[in-house]
Amino acid sequence: MRATLDFLLNDWLKVGELCARPRFADHSTGTFGAVLDTAEKIAKDKYAPFNRLVDLQEPHFDGEKVILPQATHDAWAAYAGSGMLAAAQDYEWGGMQLPYTVEASANAIFSMASVSISWAMLTVGNANLIMVHGTEMQKQVFAKNEFAGRWMGTMCLSEPQAGSSLSDVATRAEPDDENDSLGPRYRLTGNKMWISGGEHEITENIVHLVLAKIPDADGKLVPGTRGISLFIVPKKIVDASGELTGERNDVALAGLNHKCGWRGTTNALLNFGEGKFKPGGKAGAIGYLVGKPGDGLRCMFHMMNEARIGVGLAATMLGMAGYEASLDYAKQRAQGRPITTGGKAVEQKPIPIIEHADIKRMLLAQKAYCEGALALELYCARLVDETHTGEGDALLEAKLLLEVLTPIAKSWPSEWCLEANSLAIQIHGGYGYTRDFPVEQYWRDNRLNMIHEGTHGIQALDLLGRKVVMDGGKGLTLLATRMNDTIMRAMHVPALADHAQALARALQRVGAATKAAWSTGNPTEALANATPYLQAFGHTVLAWIWLDVVSSLSGPHPNPGADLRQSSHARAGEGTRTRHDAFIEGKRAAMRYFFHYELPKTDAWLAPVSARDMTCANISIDSF
Repeated sequence: MRATLDFLLNDWLKVGELCARPRFADHSTGTFGAVLDTAEKIAKDKYAPFNRLVDLQEPHFDGEKVILPQATHDAWAAYAGSGMLAAAQDYEWGGMQLPYTVEASANAIFSMASVSISWAMLTVGNANLIMVHGTEMQKQVFAKNEFAGRWMGTMCLSEPQAGSSLSDVATRAEPDDENDSLGPRYRLTGNKMWISGGEHEITENIVHLVLAKIPDADGKLVPGTRGISLFIVPKKIVDASGELTGERNDVALAGLNHKCGWRGTTNALLNFGEGKFKPGGKAGAIGYLVGKPGDGLRCMFHMMNEARIGVGLAATMLGMAGYEASLDYAKQRAQGRPITTGGKAVEQKPIPIIEHADIKRMLLAQKAYCEGALALELYCARLVDETHTGEGDALLEAKLLLEVLTPIAKSWPSEWCLEANSLAIQIHGGYGYTRDFPVEQYWRDNRLNMIHEGTHGIQALDLLGRKVVMDGGKGLTLLATRMNDTIMRAMHVPALADHAQALARALQRVGAATKAAWSTGNPTEALANATPYLQAFGHTVLAWIWLDVVSSLSGPHPNPGADLRQSSHARAGEGTRTRHDAFIEGKRAAMRYFFHYELPKTDAWLAPVSARDMTCANISIDSF
C-alpha cells in the first residue's frame, strides 16, 4: 500500500509542488515521506497488533466510567505525541503546517492498521470547526487543547426521535443568567445518540459540539433547520485559562450502543441537562454559543463535510486491508489444479488459488475498487489544500469541485470497498467467515460507513438535488471539463484511446440523464431514482480517476516509492520482470478491469433516471 500511496502523492498529485507556497516552504517531499514513515511505525506498533483485541473487548460501563482496553489509551498517547492532531495547523498552534493531503495520507495508514482505534478524525474536525467559527477565547481554550491531545471532541447531531432529520432537533438551549469570557452561555436540555467517542476516560475532558434550538420569546422552538444553533458543551467545566474547575457539566451517559463493527470506539447516548449533575447548582448543561444564533447547521457542515472525506478514506483503507489479507492468503493457499488438465490430474500437486481465473477476478476487483478510491480521496484532499492556499480561479474551482465530489468521496468507497471486503471473505472460503482470519472484522467495521455522516440515500439526494444543479450546473460543467481534459490526453495514447472514448460516452450519458431527470422540474420525479444516479455518477468519476492515474504512467518514467526505484535496465540481465514493471502493469490491469467490468453498469443505473421511472416512488405501502 505504501508504494501506491507514494506514487499517488509524488507522481500523480505532485504534492512536492506545494512546497513552493509560503505556508509549506519549510517542507519537502523528504519531510512528507518522514511523516508517513512515522505514521507507519506508530500504526505497526500501537494499532495493528490490537485490532482484534479492541473488537473483542468492547467498551463497557462499570457503573462509574466507561472502560476501554489499555491499548486504546496507548495508541492515543502515541498519536497525540506524534503531533498528528495538529499536523495541518499553524506553528503558533503547535502544528506542523503540513498539507492536508499529507495529513490524510498519514491517517490512511492508521485507518488501515485499526479503524476502530483510529478515531482522532472527530477531534481534529471538532477543533477545525472551532478555529473557523469560534471566538479567539474558544480557540485558545477548546481547540488548542484538542490539538495537543489533552481533550477529545465529538459532534452531537442526531436525536432518538429525529435520526438524520435535523429539522426535528428538539434539544433546547435557554440563555443562562451568567456569561463569561468563553462566550454567550446557555443551559441545554435534550438527548443525543450515535455519539462516537461520547464517553470515555482516555482524555481528561471531552468537547461536545451540540446542535440545539434557542426558544423564541414565547418559549417555542423555531421549526426547521433555520432555528438550529451550535454550542460547545464540555464534559467537565473549564475556566478561561483552559483548566478544569473540578465541576462536572450536566452531561450524562444514557447508554452505550453495541455495534456490528467499530467496537473499539465508544458510541453513546447522552442526556444533556437531566439534572444528574448541576454545575453552579442549576440543572442544564452549560454550553457556549459558536457563531450566531440560528447559524448552527452552516457551522456544523464545516465539520460534516470534512468528516465525509474521512469516512470515505476509512472505508477505502478497510477495503485495502481486506485486499492485502486476501492477496496474501491466495498466494499461500493451495487448492485445485490447472484447468488445462480438467482439474483432475490428481498426481499433480494442488496449485495456489491465486492461479485460478476467478480468484484473480476477485483480487483485481478489490484492487480496482480500493486503489481507485484511495486516488479519489487524495484528489479531494488535494482540492482542500487548494481551497486553503490556492489563489484566483484555482481556489474557486477547487471549492466548486469539492462541492460536487464530496457526496461521491463519502458514498462510493463505503459501498464498493465494502464489496471488496465481501470478496476478501469469498477468497478465504469458509475460513473467511470465521474469526481465525481478519477479513470478517474488516467487513463488519466497513458496514458502518454506508450509514454514518449521511446515508447513501442522503448523499444521493444531495448530489442530484443540489450539487449538480447549483449555480446552473456550474460544478457539473467544471467536473466535465476536467474529465474531458483527461480524455483528450488519453486519446493520444494508443493503449488508452478506447478507454478514453468509453469514458466520453459515459460522461455524455450522465449529462443527458441529469437533464432528463429535471426536465419536468418536478423534484418528486427527478429524485425518485437519486441512488442509481449516485451509483452511475460515482462509477463515472472513478473511471476518470483511473484513466487519469494510468495516463500519468504513460508520461515521463514514474518513480513510485523508494522501494521501487531499481530501474528495469539495472535488472535486464536477470531475465525477470522488475518490481517496478509489475507495479505499473498492476495499475493498468486494474484500470482495464474497471472499464471492462464496472463502467458498463452505468447504463443500467441511468435508465430509470432518464425515464423518471416511478416504480419505487409510487408503490403503495400495502403492496409490501
